[in-house]
Amino acid sequence: MKLVLASTSRYRRELLSRLHMPFETAAPDVDETPLPGESPSQTALRLSVLKAQAVASQFPDALIIGSDQVLMLGEEQLGKPGNFENAFAQLKKMSGKAMVFHTALTLLNSAKNRLQTRDVPTVVHIRNLGDAQIESYLKKEEPYDCAGSAKSESLGIALMERMESADPTALIGLPLMALTEMLMNEGVDVLK
Repeated sequence: MKLVLASTSRYRRELLSRLHMPFETAAPDVDETPLPGESPSQTALRLSVLKAQAVASQFPDALIIGSDQVLMLGEEQLGKPGNFENAFAQLKKMSGKAMVFHTALTLLNSAKNRLQTRDVPTVVHIRNLGDAQIESYLKKEEPYDCAGSAKSESLGIALMERMESADPTALIGLPLMALTEMLMNEGVDVLK
């Protein structure tokens, strides 16, 4: 079966390429607005399913991967900053605190209309950061397309004191350990 990543994220594409399997990408058209009363985990799971389903008609006989990530700092949801000013404000607010990234994963077998889903949370503790450190980091990294402005796969790791997760790739946006298990459930062994 064809493998399809329902995402235009370069980070997810790079992660999926680690499995050394051919795949295609497709852009899902999904409204990512959280629903009233929805928990962060529910939002991420719902959106990961919607993303996979959004491209299913284009790929009627495929394994389609959907993923979404919701970042919570206390009761506040933080998104992609988009620019220096917003990123600076996010990192200032996150300094010395812990936050939770909910990374949801869906694997849709479009031929059988079978879904597998999982939320892989990651708790990240940010160091106490000074303004000069934040400014220097942002000028070097420009992480304006990353929720929370911290790219753990690059210099952003220096912002972090520690992280707790069952899968380190979840923080980057695609939990490969969970995905490998889901693929095996569909008869795909990535090691063969």
